Parts: sequence; C-alpha cells; structure tokens
Amino acid sequence: MKGVVVTSGKEAFSAGADLSMLEGMNHRYTELLKAKGEVAANQMLFDESRKSSLVFRAIETSGKPWVAAINGLALGGAFELTLSCHYRVAAENPKTRVGLPEVKVGLFPGAGGTQRVPRIVPPQDAMQLLLKGEAVNLEKAKALKLIDAVVPAGDLIKAAKDWIKGGGKAVAPWDEKGFKLPGGPVYSKAGMMMFPAGNAILRRETYDNYPAARAIMSCVYEGLLLPIDAALRVESRYFTQILRSKEAAAMIRSLFLSMQELNKGARRPQNIPPTKVKKLAIIGAGFMGASVGYVSARAGIEVVLIDRDQESADKGKGHAKAVIDDLIKKGRAKEGDRDAILSRINATADYNVLKDCDLIIEAVFEDRKVKAETYAKAQPLLKSDAIFASNTSTLPINSLAEEFKDQGKFIGIHFFSPVEKMMLVEIIVGKNTGDIALATALDYVRAIGKTPIVVNDSRGFFANRCVLRFTAEGLEMLMEGVPPAMIENTAKMAGMPVGPLVAVRRGRARSRAQDHEGDRGRPRRQRDRSDPEEATGRDGRKQGRFGRKNGKGFYDYPEKGKGQKSLWSELSGLQPKHLDPDTLDIEELKQRFLVVQAVEAARTVEDHVITDMREADVGSILGFGFAPFTGGTLSYIDFMGTKKFVELVPEAGSQIRLALHATETLDRNGGQGRDVLRPLPAEESWPRLKPPVIARAKTSYDGPAPC
Repeated sequence: MKGVVVTSGKEAFSAGADLSMLEGMNHRYTELLKAKGEVAANQMLFDESRKSSLVFRAIETSGKPWVAAINGLALGGAFELTLSCHYRVAAENPKTRVGLPEVKVGLFPGAGGTQRVPRIVPPQDAMQLLLKGEAVNLEKAKALKLIDAVVPAGDLIKAAKDWIKGGGKAVAPWDEKGFKLPGGPVYSKAGMMMFPAGNAILRRETYDNYPAARAIMSCVYEGLLLPIDAALRVESRYFTQILRSKEAAAMIRSLFLSMQELNKGARRPQNIPPTKVKKLAIIGAGFMGASVGYVSARAGIEVVLIDRDQESADKGKGHAKAVIDDLIKKGRAKEGDRDAILSRINATADYNVLKDCDLIIEAVFEDRKVKAETYAKAQPLLKSDAIFASNTSTLPINSLAEEFKDQGKFIGIHFFSPVEKMMLVEIIVGKNTGDIALATALDYVRAIGKTPIVVNDSRGFFANRCVLRFTAEGLEMLMEGVPPAMIENTAKMAGMPVGPLVAVRRGRARSRAQDHEGDRGRPRRQRDRSDPEEATGRDGRKQGRFGRKNGKGFYDYPEKGKGQKSLWSELSGLQPKHLDPDTLDIEELKQRFLVVQAVEAARTVEDHVITDMREADVGSILGFGFAPFTGGTLSYIDFMGTKKFVELVPEAGSQIRLALHATETLDRNGGQGRDVLRPLPAEESWPRLKPPVIARAKTSYDGPAPC
C-alpha cells in the first residue's frame, strides 16, 4: 500500500460529529461519579474524549501518506480529520465550506484542531477561525494553507492519488526537525503582541461568559510552547473540563439538539403530506416585505411583490438588488447570483397575480383597518387551497382572522428584522388555524433556511413579550438612578447582544394592538404618569429626541458611515435621582436583566403560548439574543436549579403565585436529569420585588412589539 485517500460518498464530506453522543458520555460520567468517585469518572471522560485525537495522531504518524479528498462541506471533527492528513485537496464548489464551529455550541475542537491550525496559519488567523467558529470558503482556505489544492470535481480522486504516486511526504511539518511556527515563538516580539491583546479582546467580546473560548486561548498559548504530542494532551485535558461545564451542556442542548429537532419538523403535524410553496405572494413591498421576498427568492421560490402602485413595488424589488449588490461587493456572491434571484421576483400593483400563488404573506402597515382592507381585496382572488399569513408583530392573529372567510387557512408568520440575518421565525397559530396551514408555514420557513417555533396566539406572542421585559428593566434602572453607561454595560456583561436603552423602540402600535381586545387587551399593570417608559419617553420627546429616525434618542446616532453612536450626554438629566455606581452590585444588575425575561418566558408557558420547552430556549436565543451560554430563558432556570431561582425571586406577600416543580425533565436522549419549570396558574398581579433581591420581576406584557 502506497498511501490512503479519505473522501465521502455523500454530497458533503461531513458536517462533523453527532453531539448527541456527548450526552451519553456525560450520563456515564454521572453514573460513574456516584459509583466510583470523581477520579475514576474524570479518567473515563478524559479517555473517551481523547479517542478521536489519538486516532488522528495515529494517521499522522502512520508512515504512509494520507490525503483528504474534500468533496463538499467539512466541519468540526471532519475538518480535524483532514488536518491530520498530510495533504488536502478539495473539489471546486462555491458552496463548500471548511471550519471549526464547535465554539458556537459551547465546545472547542478537541481532536487536534487547536494545535494543528496555529501550526499551519499565524496565530491571529488561527484565533479568528477558532473563536468565531465561522466556516470559510475554498478560496480563503487555500490562501491560509488549510487546503493545499482545489481541482475540478471530476479530477478530485485522481489528484489525490497522483500526489501519493508523486512521492507525497508522510510526515507532518511539525514532526520535522527544525519546524518553525508560522507566527514565530510565543515568547517573541510577535507573540507578545498577539497573546496579551488577544486576552483583552476575548474579555471585551465574551465577558468571560464562555468557558470554551477561554479554553481555546489557553490551549493555543500552552500548546505552542510544547511538542505536538504533549500539546494534544493539554488540549484533551481542557476539552474534558469544558465537556463537564453547564454552559456546554446548555448550548449543546438548545443550539444543537433542540434546534436540530425543530429544523427537522418536530412541531409539524404528522398527518399532513409534505407541501411545497412554488409561488409566493407578498402584499406590502416595504422594508419587511421586500426582505421576505429576497430570502424566499434566494431559496429558489418564485415571488410576486405587491404594493399600492408600481413605483412602490419596484422599490421593494430594488431592496433585494441592493442586498445582493452589497454581497457581491464583499465577495460573498457573484453577478450570476443577482441575476438568478432578481429573475424570480416580480414587482406589481396588480392583485390578480394572487390567483396562482400557494402562499400569501401580508406585510402591510400595522393597522387593523389597513389589514382588513387588504384581506377584503385579496380573498376573492385566492385559489381554493392557498394559505394566507400575516407578518404582524403586534396584532393578535385571532382578531385578524375575523376578517378572513376561511379561518382554517389563516396563520401568522412573524419574521424578525433584519430578515436576511435573523434566523428565527415565529409561526402563530390562531384558535381556528388548521393543520394544513401550520404544515405549509413550517415547510416554507424550513425551505428558506430559517428556524421555526410554533406559538399560540397572544399579544406579543413569545419573543416580543420577553424582550420587552428586558427593555423595561433598563428603564426601571434608569429611573432608580443607575448610571446609563452602567445599565448598558451590565446588560452586555449578562450576555445580551445590546443594552436595553439602545434596544428601546417606540411607536403608537400599542393602542392599535389593544383596540378590539376589550378587557382581554388591557395591560395587567395600568400605565400612569409615573411609569418609567412613559416618563422617559415624554421628557425625551419634549427635547426633540425621537430615536433613530431623527438620530436622537437615548443615543446620539451619527450619519451613516460617520462614526459610532454614543449615549446622549444629557441622558442623566432625565433621572429623578442618581446612585453612586460604587455602591451597586454588578452581579445583581446582570441577573435582573436575565431573571425578568426568564419569568416572562415562564408566564408564556402558563398562558399556553409556548407548549414546547425547546421553542422557548431556541426562540429566546435566536429571536432576541438571550444570553446563549445559558441555553435560553427556561434553561437559565433549569441549569440554575429551581430552588436557587426561587431564592432570587422570593415571595412578596400575596402577589406571587409562581410555582416551580421538579417532576419532569427538559433533557432528552438519556441526558442528565435536571429540574424543569412548570408554572402553575398565577394571580393577575405579579411581583414587584425590592433590592437587594432581583427587583421588579414584572411579567405582564403591556407594550408594542419591537421587532
């Protein structure tokens, strides 16, 4: 045997390891911990987690040349396998990506990735690949020398064999005498410029909420000081440690297992045959409608954009062109992609095009009267099996459906802005929505590459109910006298993507959302002039600060491309009092932001808006960026433990009626049993708590949707 060629018979080389096996390892760890103690359990986990690393090292030192013939997507452990080969050749394919995305689920490459990558590319580039977890195309991979050659698909295996026949070397560069690191020694001028700065950037970007990211830095730093075999042992020790972390368990459960199950149709009615939306109509070619049209056309669906006149419809199609032009400018798309996508979008003012559409999405202005007029105009033109959806973010689906003749075919499909980037879509089921409508909506959302969650109708649905508790808590802190910069920074330290003050969006949708609802639409906590949102909004408007639309709000917004936004220097003038920041508990402020959202998520379960725990966790992370390292709003409670959570939200007289029961489990596939949140019926008024415990854990939704 002269050598070995490793390839795949499938379209992709491999998307990586099945992380569900890690749950089994953790389950065995728990059993062994109880039976034989910590030393034995730790040794078992170390030995099991190191198996792939040892196999790949055996390939590398086998004495025979190994070639990875990469015929498609190669991620995670599969890409680590290719790195252990002596030569890597890939088939030309614009869709092929290679990378190490483990950090996105709370892990890091534990089969040699943290050691081989920084021995191939300079540490700055290695850190980008390892810490961001982003996959790169073949052009970039070749430039970084992660791939040695790119050839036509038909020549892939021949090229791999030819390299072996041509005397391909069966020794990795780092096993050769005199090997020099591509970035120079750790203790060199270049190394000292890299690692201290890297630590600072890591803290700035993660606030040390992600143990795996910290472990990557340690693995690379320590590993580059050692011979490769010792470095691989260091990597395995860190991997074993991270594997036991609650952050990894939470992120794997929500961002891998739960998301995978939802993407595969876990909530789809099983009795309905597969559906396919061949032609989609979008009524309302504004920013949201145009964006939905773009992502649908990108997925290969024929789209018609309908608006009140041709000029408005053409403007919507122009948005799609602008998005693609920007991608082309950044090298992420080609001219041919633009032509193909735009050819699938037809802009028109003629409603007659609805006659042959399978799915119609209404994305007109958030006004009940405008929507009713749209439905009246559209209904006579729909074919008998067409499904009609509203993209509303504020108006209950049940009340909108009253304007629709066949309510069984009416459903809500709530996209988040910007549609091109946001991965979550809420599917809102009304009381009369049929299974065919639900199945069609789910099939469509999956076809355009988004993750769907199914929620029952309620004002604000799920995501907006929770995120508004986040912004409201920021306003509460502002009125309490917490310095504005401290509010924003502690929110980001807690794991939120932005601070609550920059997230606040105002509008008059509240009154429109609450009309037609009668008593059911009244907020549980009636507003008055002392309400923080009303007070800050009223005072801000008096000074001409209306938010992004005029570049002045809680922040000063620069003209596009001219600097960064900054907190309004006079914002503290809106505060009735000012607290000394040195007297405030940072951890308490951080927890306040997460607790109020978690309690509201619990309330959505009680209100039967959320009926599947997976959707609360995945929806909270993808929909509004709830601290991913927690696993989501309900996992935040679950991994903390219900007893500890109740201690943070103690009883406040007769106000609180939150009951947490540990009689079920959120874990699946034989994972470790943990507590699960089971809210029982609660009183109408929910707790307003006092410091030093988590303050004002309000759970009633009483605002407009910000997305």
